[in-house]
Amino acid sequence: MTFLVIAKDGTDPDAPARRQRARQRHLDEIRPAVDAGRVRLGGALLDGAGTMIGSALLLEAPSLEAARELLENDVYFKEGVWQQLEIYPFRRAVGLEL
Repeated sequence: MTFLVIAKDGTDPDAPARRQRARQRHLDEIRPAVDAGRVRLGGALLDGAGTMIGSALLLEAPSLEAARELLENDVYFKEGVWQQLEIYPFRRAVGLEL
């Protein structure tokens, strides 16, 4: 099952620095899930000034619980970068084959 995730960063003054500190580890640790096809797409959400304020992902998981577990084991969640997770079942209608 495919899930669309909107993971919002904190809005406190240290939020951008917290993201930067965890960024390389996040990218390194998520790579196996990308290679296995569990993370189909991922990237940063930006505000009007181009500052990263969250993440958007498309996940493949057998259930909502499995998708949430994958996210909660990510360094961004564990280190407090992601403060809010919105997870929605997703059905592609047009665009890229996933």
